Amino acid sequence: MTIGSYRQFCPVAMAAEILCTRWTIVLLRELIAGSTRFNELRRGVPRMSPALLSQRLKELEAAGIVMRRSSASERGVLEYQLTAAGRELGPIVEAFGVWGQRRIESHLSLQHLDVQLLMWDMRRNLNTTPMPSRRSVLQFAYPELPATQRLWWLIVDPNESVDLCSIDPGFEVDLYVSVDLRTMTAIWMGLETVRAAVASQRMLLTGDRQLAAAIQSWLGLSPFAKERKLAS
Repeated sequence: MTIGSYRQFCPVAMAAEILCTRWTIVLLRELIAGSTRFNELRRGVPRMSPALLSQRLKELEAAGIVMRRSSASERGVLEYQLTAAGRELGPIVEAFGVWGQRRIESHLSLQHLDVQLLMWDMRRNLNTTPMPSRRSVLQFAYPELPATQRLWWLIVDPNESVDLCSIDPGFEVDLYVSVDLRTMTAIWMGLETVRAAVASQRMLLTGDRQLAAAIQSWLGLSPFAKERKLAS
C-alpha cells in the first residue's frame, strides 16, 4: 500500500499502513468475532458502504490477512476467512477494545447509538445456557426510534442458533422488552444493570416470568463489559 505511506522502515509504521486505514480495525473485529459472509460483515459495520467494505476486504486479502473460500455448506457462496496472520491480530484487536472500555468516558461512547449494531452484537453474544430448552422468541421495542427501526426479534433455539429479525417473524412472543436505546446500550456495555433500568421504569418486561427474571444472565453483554471503567 503506497497511499498514505509513512515511508518508514519501522515495523509499527509498516503495520499501521495496513491496519489503521478507516474501518479496517472495526472490520477485523467482525472477522475475529466469526462473521464470514459479506452480508454478515455488513450487518456488523452498518455505516460502512458496500463499496468500501469490498475494497477493504481486497486490501486485507492482498496483505495476506484474509482469504476467500467457497462455502462448504452453500454452493456458489463465498466466505472470508482469517489466515494465520489474520488470527494473530486477535489479541491486538481485543487490546483496542479493552483500552477503549477502560479509558473512553462513558458519555462519549453513548453519543454513538446504533440499534442495528447493538442488536447484531446482542444476537452474537446471547447466552442460551440459562434459557428454556424450547424455542424462545424475544421482542425488543425502542419506542423513541422511527417505525422502521423500532421493533426487533431474537429467535433463540438452544440446539441451533440465535436469529435476528427486523421484520415480524410471525411467532408467538415469549418476552416483550421495551427500553430506550441509550439504556439498552449502557446495559450491553456493562455501564448499567437490568435491575436499575427496570427499577427506574426505563425498561419494561412483559411475558414469561422466568425469562424476565434471568434476563441479566442470558442477555449476553459486550465481551468488554467486564472491564472496569477507569475514565468517568
